[in-house]
This record gives sequence, structure tokens and C-alpha cells, in this order.
Amino acid sequence: MSTLPRTLHDPVAGLARPGYRRIAVEEAWAPPELFPIYRRILDNNEFDDPGFRTMFGFYLNSAARRPQEIRDYIEDLGAQRLAHMDARGIDQQVLALTSPGVQVMGKDEAVGFAIHANDVLAQGCRAHPDRFAGLASVAPQDPAAAAREIERGVGKLGLKGVMINSHTKGEYLDDQKFWPIFEAAEAMDAPIYLHPQVPYKNMIEPFLEKGLDGAIYGFAVETGLHMIRILISGAFDRFPRLQFVVGHLGEALPFWMYRLDYMHRAGVVSKRYPSMQPTKKKVSDYMRENVCVASSGVAWDPAIRFCMEVMGEDRVLYAMDYPYQHDLEEVAASDAIQVSDAVKKKFFQTNAERVFKL
Repeated sequence: MSTLPRTLHDPVAGLARPGYRRIAVEEAWAPPELFPIYRRILDNNEFDDPGFRTMFGFYLNSAARRPQEIRDYIEDLGAQRLAHMDARGIDQQVLALTSPGVQVMGKDEAVGFAIHANDVLAQGCRAHPDRFAGLASVAPQDPAAAAREIERGVGKLGLKGVMINSHTKGEYLDDQKFWPIFEAAEAMDAPIYLHPQVPYKNMIEPFLEKGLDGAIYGFAVETGLHMIRILISGAFDRFPRLQFVVGHLGEALPFWMYRLDYMHRAGVVSKRYPSMQPTKKKVSDYMRENVCVASSGVAWDPAIRFCMEVMGEDRVLYAMDYPYQHDLEEVAASDAIQVSDAVKKKFFQTNAERVFKL
């Protein structure tokens, strides 16, 4: 069965109601003020990055049907989004500000816009508490302000975790200057969703040459790299209760766990890289204890079951990736994965309820 949608509107009839709620945990949203800011950044060349220019130069300006629909759908927190969820059998969305969020803005603007976005998203979730939950946006450009916003967003607004769109102008969270974010997230028991964005300008050119910079491959390479850097940084030794969620079945990291264990150990023993230091546990241990993966964009039975096998059935969550990818055929394919009914309920419902405290 093809997983490519005929159009974004065209559901397939006859999807059965299962014995579980379908909770989709990587669903994008944007307030109406976001895209005009992106236009201004592009027009004034405020952020000199070819990936951002290529991605949003297209999505903001193309007259093709797909980007037009995405621009329309992504800003809705009401009837249209709910109708799309109903047509595809989605009971609840865990929403977050679309990538790259505030991470392409200047520091002060990013801090202020994250606060605004969280207020708007929290209001939308309060209006539909059984259908929407939200993740807090933060500005890693100011780690102290980001920590405060985690405390406010989770503690006061009732948001269910934190969304960080991978690198911030080429910087990664394994740098300890960002660890106030980890400290606040652990203290609030708030999972961090590490979501892709386009590779930064220091690594994007080979991807751009072949159109591979976005969801087809570049997202996975960039975000997988980011998560590996965190895994070997000692962050989970410092913050052992900290939890991450990584979409697209972990950006392929579950398939690399054996190799990561072996070569990380070899690198530490050889002392080849001063930056590669011993950690208390193996990379695969942190993957199984501190990371969950979501199925966004990968409605593929063998891959989903492999992740369940190597990470544990409690560590794999369902996601759709609305509005970028929301084909009902993929919902049906996920419903049909060859696992027990009890495991399937964990996958679609109870893992998300536990991780995000829904």
C-alpha cells in the first residue's frame, strides 16, 4: 500500500474504531504572527542560512497546492483541525510550534515570541482539553530565560513538555551552557521533544545539491547527530531523570545502537578525541532509559516493531506529523502493525499518556 497521499484532503473510507485512543504526539502549529516574522527575516537577510532560506522561501511563497494547504492548516486551532483529526481517526494531538520555531530569531525576539506562542497554545488547549495538549516553546539563545519559560509553561500554563527544534543557529544542546534547560526540564518532569530542522550552513551543501536537505534525509542526519551528541555528553549522568522524545522512529538511532555502543567504547579507550569521555552507562542504556521514539512519518510495521524490540514497548509512541504528513492510509497501516492488542494500546495511547501526563 502506498503511503503517499493523493491529496491532503482525501481520506480513505472505512477506518475501524479500535479499542484505544489514537494520540498523535508530533503535530505542528503556528500562530498567525510567525510566518510574517519569517518573511521579514528572509527579506532582510537577518539569518544567513541557506537551509532556512530554501525551506521557508518555498513554503511561504510557493503557489503549489501542498505549501498552500500547509500554510492554511497549520494556523488553525479549531474546527478545521478537529475535522481533519476526526476524518483520520485521531482522538488527540500533542501540539508544538512548527520548526524552526523561535530558533532562527534574535535572542530578545525569540524569548518574547516563545512566551506569546505558549500563551496562545495553552488557550487553544484549554478550549479543547480532550483533543489538544501542548508543548512549550523556548528560546535556547537565552538558556536562563528558556529555563524560566519551562517552569512557567509547564507549571502555570499546563503544557506537557518542551519542544526544541534541534540546533540553534548551528549550536547543539550538548554544550553545557544550555544545561539550565535540562535542569529545568528534569525538575518539572517535562520531556524534551527534539524535533528536526534543516541542517545548518556548515553541513547542508551536499544535501542541497540533491534535494535531500529536508524530511527525506537531511532532517534525520542533523537531528540524529544532535541526539548522539547529547547521549555521549554526560548529560544523562548529570540529569538521570531527564527524558527526550525523538520523532521519525528516533531518526534511525535505534538501528545504530549496537554500533554506537561499540565505537563509543572504542573511542573512549583509544583517547583519540578529548571531547569523547567515559559515561556511566552505554549509549544503548540511555536510549532505553532516557529516550522515547515516535513513529511520525514512518507508518512501517517492520521498523516500528524493531524499535519496540530493541528499546522496549513502553518507549515507542504514535505520531502523525500533521499537517506536513497526514494520510489516513498511514493511520490504517499503523493500526495493522503485528503486535498484541495490549502493545498496540501502549503504542497509540497509554505511552503518550504516561510520557506527557495527559
